[in-house]
Amino acid sequence: MEVTKGIHLLEETKGSFVYVVLGDEPVLVDTGMAGKGEQIIAALQRIGIGPTDLAHIVLTHHDVDHIGNARQLQAWSRATVWAPEAEIPYIHGAARERGIRQVLKALMRVDRSVDVRAYEAGGRVGGLEVIPAPGHTPGHVCLRAGDTLLAGDLVTTRRGALRPSPGFLTWDKAALRRSLQEVGRLTFDWVCPAHGLPVRRGNLWETLL
Repeated sequence: MEVTKGIHLLEETKGSFVYVVLGDEPVLVDTGMAGKGEQIIAALQRIGIGPTDLAHIVLTHHDVDHIGNARQLQAWSRATVWAPEAEIPYIHGAARERGIRQVLKALMRVDRSVDVRAYEAGGRVGGLEVIPAPGHTPGHVCLRAGDTLLAGDLVTTRRGALRPSPGFLTWDKAALRRSLQEVGRLTFDWVCPAHGLPVRRGNLWETLL
């Protein structure tokens, strides 16, 4: 599904959507739940690129449904994998999870041997702007590509409405509220979450505040 020119939602990753941003340096945003690596490759081929065309794999945060295929896709593509510095110890399993994430980590096992580089807030990876948006996890980020916000788990959508990340999965609720306010000050037209379908922003962001 092409959301807007050059930005595709990979429908095969329903449950925790993966996006690809085409351009001089194609970028895969998040990697979905473990076991979907081959489906992601098939989805890329459907839109006309192979795994080795990927220049970057960008992780918005460390949750298992976002890093599930990072190691496999890195091996197949040789792309550089990027993540927020604060998230890397959790990606590698070196930092202790909190709450329900301890259970999810045990139930949804992933290969954590991925080679990850840290990106800086306010920087760019493959043309995507890195926007700090902590709260859901300590180092969670969103990414902006032109007029499109790749929101990770900052928000979800349901029946065309925007909702904040669920409270039971939120690391720091006060930080999440601040992130919603700060991201809301930015200019973008499309909101592309991992959970739920993309929506046009319109006045929907105001309903979150």
